[in-house]
Amino acid sequence: MGTYTAEEVKKMLIEGNKRYVAEMSASIDVSEEVLEAEVSGQDPYAIIITCADSRIIPQAIFSTGIGELFVIRIAGNVIDDVCLGSIEYAHEHLGTGVAVVLGHDHCGAVGAALHPHDGHGEGYIKCITDKILDAIGDEKDEDKACRLNVENSCRVIREKLTGSDLTVMGAVYRLENGQVEFL
Repeated sequence: MGTYTAEEVKKMLIEGNKRYVAEMSASIDVSEEVLEAEVSGQDPYAIIITCADSRIIPQAIFSTGIGELFVIRIAGNVIDDVCLGSIEYAHEHLGTGVAVVLGHDHCGAVGAALHPHDGHGEGYIKCITDKILDAIGDEKDEDKACRLNVENSCRVIREKLTGSDLTVMGAVYRLENGQVEFL
């Protein structure tokens, strides 16, 4: 993949998303040549931290192939120590210089945090909704809460990985039209 600047990575992701939106389909090259090339190691140009929601497929959304993105998925794209360790691994050992926290609208984890009395914020889910509530405060608007949650996850990464030259960006994916909006 080579080394890219943060602006080049952002441009590649934006252009990939434009192709995805225009085609509203995705295909990944899994030819023998591609698979053999990946056996020697990985060199992703971006780390994507996104929700575990089954409707969010970063490689499709950004029109990328095998080996281009290092994807970390966790409900509500909240940041914990395991997530930080994965980010640190991709940055320090794979040389990936850009991390994108990708939230999305209609997020079940954000919804559970906003409406805990609907029975979705209990059990182990509460550790996720508590982190989201810390991020959004008393915000009640789902879209604003989603953005605040993304911004908080970006802030946590920057604070915990101090001294790192990792560039951290936030973005929101729109389920209705497939578009990604960088914050």
